Parts: sequence; C-alpha cells; structure tokens
Amino acid sequence: MEVDSSMATDADHDPAVQNHNDGPSQPAGMRGEQQQQLVEQPQAGGGSPGAAAPAQPPQQVQQSPVVGPRPAPTYSVVNAILEKKEDGPGPRCGHTLTAVAAVGEEGTPGYIGPRLILFGGATALEGNSAASGAPSSAGNAGIRLAGATADVHCYDVLTNKWSRITPFGEPPTPRAAHVACAVGTMVVIQGGIGPAGLSAEDLHVLDLTQQRPRWHRVVVQGPGPGPRYGHVMALVGQRYLMAIGGNDGKRPLADVWALDTAAKPYEWRKLEPEGEGPPPCMYATASARSDGLLLLCGGRDASSVPLASAYGLAKHRDGRWEWAIAPGVSPSPRYQHAAVFVNARLHVSGGALGGGRMVEDSSSVAVLDTAAGVWCDTKSVVTTPRTGRYSADAAGGDAAVELTRRCRHAAAAIGDLIFIYGGLRGGVLLDDLLVAEDLAAAETTTAASHAAAAAAASNAQSPRLTGRYGYVDERTRQMTEAVPDGAVVLGNPVAPPVNGDMYTDISTENAMLQGSRRMAKSVEDLVKASAAEAEAISATLAAAKARQVNGEVESPDRDRSAEATPSGKQLSSIKIPDSTGPNSIAPAGVRLHHRAVVVAAETGGALGGMVRQLSIDQFENEGRRVSYGTPESASAARKLLDRQMSINSVPKKVIAHLLKPRGWKPPVRRQFFLDCNEIADLCDSAERIFSSEPSVLQLKAPIKIFGDLHGQFGDLMRLFDEYGAPSTAGDIAYIDYLFLGDYVDRGQHSLETITLLLALKVEYPSNVHLIRGNHEAADINALFGFRIECIERMGERDGIWAWHRINRLFNWLPLAALIEKKIICMHGGIGRSINHVEQIESIQRPITMEAGSIVLMDLLWSDPTENDSVEGLRPNARGPGLVTFGPDRVMEFCNINDLQLIVRAHECVMDGFERFAQGHLITLFSATNYCGTANNAGAILVLGRDLVVVPKLIHPLPPAISSPETSPERHIEDTWMQELNANRPPTPTRGRPQVANDRGSLAWI
Repeated sequence: MEVDSSMATDADHDPAVQNHNDGPSQPAGMRGEQQQQLVEQPQAGGGSPGAAAPAQPPQQVQQSPVVGPRPAPTYSVVNAILEKKEDGPGPRCGHTLTAVAAVGEEGTPGYIGPRLILFGGATALEGNSAASGAPSSAGNAGIRLAGATADVHCYDVLTNKWSRITPFGEPPTPRAAHVACAVGTMVVIQGGIGPAGLSAEDLHVLDLTQQRPRWHRVVVQGPGPGPRYGHVMALVGQRYLMAIGGNDGKRPLADVWALDTAAKPYEWRKLEPEGEGPPPCMYATASARSDGLLLLCGGRDASSVPLASAYGLAKHRDGRWEWAIAPGVSPSPRYQHAAVFVNARLHVSGGALGGGRMVEDSSSVAVLDTAAGVWCDTKSVVTTPRTGRYSADAAGGDAAVELTRRCRHAAAAIGDLIFIYGGLRGGVLLDDLLVAEDLAAAETTTAASHAAAAAAASNAQSPRLTGRYGYVDERTRQMTEAVPDGAVVLGNPVAPPVNGDMYTDISTENAMLQGSRRMAKSVEDLVKASAAEAEAISATLAAAKARQVNGEVESPDRDRSAEATPSGKQLSSIKIPDSTGPNSIAPAGVRLHHRAVVVAAETGGALGGMVRQLSIDQFENEGRRVSYGTPESASAARKLLDRQMSINSVPKKVIAHLLKPRGWKPPVRRQFFLDCNEIADLCDSAERIFSSEPSVLQLKAPIKIFGDLHGQFGDLMRLFDEYGAPSTAGDIAYIDYLFLGDYVDRGQHSLETITLLLALKVEYPSNVHLIRGNHEAADINALFGFRIECIERMGERDGIWAWHRINRLFNWLPLAALIEKKIICMHGGIGRSINHVEQIESIQRPITMEAGSIVLMDLLWSDPTENDSVEGLRPNARGPGLVTFGPDRVMEFCNINDLQLIVRAHECVMDGFERFAQGHLITLFSATNYCGTANNAGAILVLGRDLVVVPKLIHPLPPAISSPETSPERHIEDTWMQELNANRPPTPTRGRPQVANDRGSLAWI
C-alpha cells in the first residue's frame, strides 16, 4: 500500500516534474530530523542520554592539542546482532530514531541500558526502483514510498542488539515523515503521513520506563498545529514542546507552536517570535541545546529550493521568543537530512539537493560548532559552500563519505556517539546502522568550563560507553562513577499519565545548566530559637512525662539478632556505605536521583520560571551528605484510584477559590472568604475521613511528598504550578500527594493553606494524604500565628471558634505514612523512644499533644544530630527534654523495621532537602525564605514507581516592585506577623551557625 500518492523521492523535484508536485502533491518523505534529549550546554561537559565523561580520543596522526574547532567525524558501519530477522528494522526511510536514557542502576535487576528507539517509516518503494546512473543519483522520477508502518524497534547500545518491541496500549497509525522527541524515558510522536493521507495531529507517548513499554495518547485542548508532515519538533528549555514548519498538504509552513508542559490542561499556543526567522519550509531539522536554544537547519522552501541557512530560536526571561540567524557558512544547502546536538556541536548528515542530486563529497557530513560560531565539514572549517558531484578526489580520497550520502534517514546521539539508520540512496532503501564519535565535543568549551565539566563528570555522570564504539582509559574510568542515570526523569509532565516513573514528570535527563547559582543565603540573619517556644515545648513534655508509668523514658529496644560492638553499640544489618568511595550506594530498592529539578527565581514572563536540573552534589549545603541508593524493579502498574468527588459544596467552593497555581494572588482585603459555619462543614467532612484512617497510612508509589508549608500559601501554589497540581485538570489521577505537617503558623496565609488541603482531602480522599506536625496542636499554634490570624481575619468571636474547631480536627490527623513498606514518612523523627513502626500504629486518636506519650513527642519534635559524625542521643536546642538522634539510630530503626528510607520535615534546610545517615534519612522543607529571613529554597520529593526519589526545588522570589503585599495598607495589616516572628524567632536553619541577635540585618526590615 502506498503511503501517499505524492511521496516521491528527490528526483520528483526535477524541473521536468515540478508541476506534478505542486500543492498537496508535494513529497512527504521523512526529513531525517531527530529530536533527542537535550544535551549539555556549551559551557559544560557531558552529553546525551547515557553520556558520561568525555572519552579520551584515539591515537591521532596530527599533533596535539588541536587548535581550533575539529572537523566533522567520519562514520563506520555497525555490525549489530539480530537474533531473528524480524528483530531488525530492515530497509526503510522516513522513520525516526530517538535516544532514550538508561533505566535503573547498572548491575542490578531491572536495569535497562541506553537505547535507540526506531518508529515508523516507509519500508517499500513503488514505481521505478531500479538504481541507475552515477553513484550520485538519488533516485528516479515516479518512485513513491510505500509500506508505512507503526512498528517499534529498539537498539540496545550496550549489547549491540536490535529487537522488536510490542508496547501495550493503542499505537499510533502507520506513518512516515513524522516527528519524534525524546523526553526522559518517553518518546513523543506527532504528525506524518500514512496510507490514508495526513496523520492526525494527536500527540502519542511511548513510555519506556517499565520493562514492557506502553503507548499513551495526550489530551491537548484547543487548536494546534493540525495535521502536517515534514515538520520539526523539539523540547526547548526542558519545558516547551515546539512544533515548527512542515507541510499541511497544501503548502509549506513557517508557523511556530509551543506546548507548555508545566501548564495543564495541555494547550498548544501559536507563537509570533521576533527577529528574522526561516521562510516557509519543510524537511528541515531541529535540535535543542540544553540551555534552551533551538537550532533549525536547512529545509526546502515553497519553490522547492534547498536552504543552507540555520536559525536559532530562544525564549527571553520576559516571555518573548526570538529568531536569530546562526553564524558561519554552511558547506551545502540540504533537506531531508538529519541533525543532532552533541554538547555544543550540531552534527548534520546527508540530505538532498533536488533534481535527483544529493549532498556529497566532504560536505555530506557537517558540524555547526555553536560555541565557535563556525561550520566544519570532514576536512576543515568551511568558509565557502562546497557543494559538488561525488568523487573520491573531492572527498579527499576518503570513500567513507559515501556512507553518509543518503536522505530521509534518521540520527540520534548517545553520549558522544552519533548513530544513523536507514534512508534512501539511488532508489534503494538502506538498512545499515552507522556510528561516529565526536571526540571534540568537550573541546569547544572554555578553560574555566573544563573544570566544571570535570567536576560534573566525577560527581554525577555515568560511565562512558566502552567496547566497540567507545574509547576509555584508566584516567577516564577513574573520573566516572558507576551510577548511571536512573529511571525517574526530571521536569514537568507532557502527557498523561504523568508524574512518577511510568506516570512520571517527563523531561530531558542529562541537561545540566551551569548558569549562575542562586543568590547567597543570608542564613546568618537567623536568630536563636525563642524562649517562648522552648517554654511551650517544656510544658508539653512535662505533661507527657507525667503520664509515663515509671517517669522514665524507655530505652530503645535492641534487635536480639543483631551483633553488638565492644562498646555496646548495635551493628545494623543495613551497611553504611563509605561516603568517600566513588561507588558507594544505599540499599537496593530506594534511590535518591542524582539530579534535582530547580526552578530559577525570576519575575518576568507569563510562562513562569524555567526548569533546570542540577547534580545533587552541586548543592552547596545539601551536597555534603552522602550516597545514592539503587533502584528495584518496578511493581505492576497500579490501578488508577477512583476519585470520590464530594457532594459537599464547601470543598468545591474552596478549591474553586484557592486552587489557582498560576493565577493566585494574595488577597488585598484580609477578610477570609469562608465563615465559621463553612469551616465547620469542611472540618466535619474531613474529620469523618481522618477518623476512618489508621495512625500509620499505607501508601503506594508514585507519590509527591511535601514538607513544612507554614502558611506560605504562595509557595504551595508555585510548587503546584511548576510540578503539577492535584486537580482533575492536573495529575491527581496518576500520582498521590502526601503532606508532612506544619500547615499553619509563621506565614501569612495559614487559613488558605489548611482549608485548601482539607478540601482536597475531601474531594480526593484516596489520593491526598495529610499527617500531623508539631504545629498542629492548639498550645503551639496559639503562640506562633495561627490563632492570631484567625482572629485578625475572621473577627474575634468567629476566629476563636474556627481556631478551636480546626485544632479539634488536628487531633484526628494520622501520624505517619508507610510507602511501599520501604519508606516511612513522619514529621519529626524517631527520637529516643521509637524502635518499631507498631509503636506509632498503636497510638489511638483523637489525641492532644499534652495527652500524648513520649512516642508522640519524639515523632513530632525530635531532629537528627548535626551530621553523620554525631551518633547516639543528644540534647535538642528546641527545649529541655527533647533529643536529637544520630545516624546509628536511623540505621538501627531501618534495620529492625526492614525499611530503606525515612523522610521527615520539621527543620528548615537551605536547599529544601538534605540527606542524613548515609542517605537513609531525608529532611524536607517546602516553604521558601522561611520567616522572611532564611533565604532557603523549598522542595518536594517525587517518588516514582521504581522508588527513585527526585527532589524538585523552587527558590525564593525577589520582592515585587508593586503588589498588594507591599502596599501601605498591606504593610499595616501584616505588622502583627512581623512582630510575632521577631518576638518568637524561628528554630535556626539546620546545620548553620547563628549570629547573635543582629536584628538590623533581618530581611523583613
């Protein structure tokens, strides 16, 4: 079956047959363009999925070092393994080839190495298929592509083996001349042309996170690019899915469409970039650099003239998009070629010139070095176009360039390796796999950037691919860690299901923007813990002690089967990895991903902050902590939880009024929008749910975990905006939400925070989970702001009543959560008294703080010691009687309860998250710039199905120039909170020395 009556080869564009190809009958062959994951920006070393430290180049005849940009690499044929014939893609063109990062930890069960995913294409020709003429002939007029497919083939780079895979779900229709874009472990497919004509404009996602891949279809609202073929698509800035140009069956196009993967419901938006952009064209290529620059290269215009120019498209911080012409002289115009970034170098291969001619000689392979601003071919820097007919002399005597003389092929990159598959040459479909290594990728960086690249390679990157393609010596091997990129991908969702492994946020895996670090942290501005808080804690602790049978704290139980040290300290069966070793890992199952997602602090632009990723070890404060864990094979896909929508109108009113991740603004009038009767209805509904839940929740992954919010409702909205919101238009159907307490006090909007979370609990009781923090107690939140806020915003009578009713509800909150029986989440810690999870499960609710036992006090109030070197139990600066617990207690608790990780909140940490006890404990804090003094980041943890933990951060926003928060009226109304935080200063930020009461430097002044 023919793909389309107009899918002819290049020979169809000979002037003799131009009239035949006007309008809808223009060819729809594949433009060989390859959208892979973003690669490192030119200032940083690294590479594409599965990349590692730059390989040592093989022996060169020329002298070293090489001055100036290196020429384009040469390609060789890969002799891939086929266990059976159908495993190989076979001859085809108009397909896509997409690089997908490794999943899991190498050497562990469930590990899947880096792969190339080939989809679709045409597998046959109709018409005159006989090759004739000189080798330069691209084909003959009348040849049309046929045999369109929707099959998926996978090339495992490490095993050098092809296989055919059959994903679950409904596949896209057979097609060619479509586009594909790799985002993490997912591949997005769009457009193309098939047996019935133009393919629908739907976005299809192939999720490769699990052992058995699955197809999903993305729901996108409103108008979009529409059906088209020969266009380009790329993920820009790790956030914006861009579709540009192509042919809609009538004419070539030049429009630019963007889909913001962080804004849901998903919606295409047509952009009008500034500057001089490309003309209407098709069969161009586009690839995105990790710093957010999209490069569009070549193509064929409306007059069927091949183009040589390249254009860059970038987004400004104020939201504007702008085109710019790329520098340098291209060696040849071309279309139906392939292009892919490796670091700062765009590798271009093959292509057609029209009239039956193809790009040949040394120009068949070219590199646009975006750092140097020059084009290179296989010989040198290009200063004038070098297009000519094929000859061995023109190729410099190197017949290897014949390998890349092709069109309608596809390319992708794994690390510094560039792969090419298939295509069309001389009327013959090709089935060969080519590979080249860009040994010069890292040489385009500055000397200063080399140091950063080396640091990144030694801390965060996986080993170089070795063997038949890669070159590696002992120096290179010592620089790399045996911790390859994991299964969970960082960033924002682009398609449902979203968030968490199979339903994960999807974005490029290896983009690491160096950029400028966030502003210096003014941690020294924090003052000592307040005496009032210590007195409140002491009074509560005294009441708890009075209820102990013997008046003493029970010593921690010891595991009788455990071995004891000569000093009497128990040795946990969970070994503490050596933090100094390059390959230290935590126990199998739970792993902290080696990169965290960061939202830059910026004020301009309607599309919000740009998402970036940083190596965990790059964090100035958190990076002191220790190792990563290892993944475990993901469990079977969990059934989507039924969403039990409440018939109560109050939760719906609250959600409609408050759940505005992008549009919420602090109210100018402080009067709260609910009255005490509505708050009573909301609390009644939530209390019925909490009373039916156990004290220790049993939860499943995927799940998002939030730390302290402390009434900073704006930060909660920013986290929802950047990383998905719990709504029907968001990701609530695909991922659970867990909040670790301290919803009230300190911040300006405790009422908004607690009422929205309660409303979400009522609306989604099986998906939203709340546990108790130490500030969910009347004797504490009477002192630290919540009671005052209720009175100030609801009036004295109604405010006090609402405050009492909400605190009665707090007594019903669950106390901890157990995720997949491997991770326990609590607010404070294990203190001195908690040795078994059953101790928490046995606490009966409702329970007030003063009526609780030492177990409750430890659970809500205790903290880890200062660092891993401080073991045992120590006094806690929060107040008399409270303790801090060392890493030995953490390891012992995990060993006794067969757990691998403790996630707790309760302490402000500068990077929003911080590891302890060799990575077996993570402290999480979600409120930024705590009390207006700490300048800390806020974070959440996203736990995927494979139990890989991904930190996702937001940074403090700078104060707005003019807003309700800074108006004179606003300043007067907020004075009470400023005075409260000054009189009752917050607990010091974890791990930071404090300056004596230097109030003159506090941020609120």
